[in-house]
Amino acid sequence: MSVNTFNKEINRRISEVAELGKYLWQKGWAERNAGNISVNIQEYMTDELREKLLPTATSVLPLDRAYPSLAGFFFLVTGTGKRMRDLALDPEHNSLMIRVTDAGDGYQMFSLGELVLNIHPTSELPTHLAIHEYLVLKGAKEKTVVHTHPNELISITQIRKFCNEEALNHLLWGMHPETMVIVPDGAGFLPYMLPGSQDIADATLKKFAFHKVIIWEKHGSFAIGRDVFEAFDLIDTLAKSAQIYFQCKSAGFEPEGLSQEKIAELKELSAKFLA
Repeated sequence: MSVNTFNKEINRRISEVAELGKYLWQKGWAERNAGNISVNIQEYMTDELREKLLPTATSVLPLDRAYPSLAGFFFLVTGTGKRMRDLALDPEHNSLMIRVTDAGDGYQMFSLGELVLNIHPTSELPTHLAIHEYLVLKGAKEKTVVHTHPNELISITQIRKFCNEEALNHLLWGMHPETMVIVPDGAGFLPYMLPGSQDIADATLKKFAFHKVIIWEKHGSFAIGRDVFEAFDLIDTLAKSAQIYFQCKSAGFEPEGLSQEKIAELKELSAKFLA
């Protein structure tokens, strides 16, 4: 299957995923094969395209749990072990398409390029699918899930006093006014858990009921957005606030930050901005 077979919208999503891979690599957030991305492309799948794709599908691979609300859904996902810098240059060989089975308990894979498929989805697939199912059930506009390793946010979670949501968000909101405007719900925080496990998938899912971006202690961030760039912007904004904190500390002084009163004023402004 060639990208020329896909329609304009799906090709655009493939290009956007590749562009985000470039951003993450340039930021220094994607060491070796770090990070993963998924996009719900169900709305762009036509009957004609399904008829072309299904004969090229791999055999069904089982999932550890069923996702009945995603039955028959198609997703773009990055490949396990693939580098973001390679994804940016060659999305066909570093990402793929999957379709969740009609029972919701397995998936089939499709190549974005050559017919022979020699990659598998990200090891964080259970977390991605759990989040996508939640978004579908909620009727949310967000279609994209992004996981990356921002240096600044990982560094913040190496400091014990910031390893809780209240202290973490007070710090990040207080470093820069734009942070409250762009991320008014703040970041969810998860204590360290084994990556790729169902436990961290379930815990992350619960946090998305209240936040659009989650910080995993000593590991990285997950974010959702209507497209990959919206998800990236949330993480990027929080990372900048953390960077400002560390720059102040490296200059030899404790940053003052914004007061609770000023943060509250910004929250009101955010409500108007996002209305």
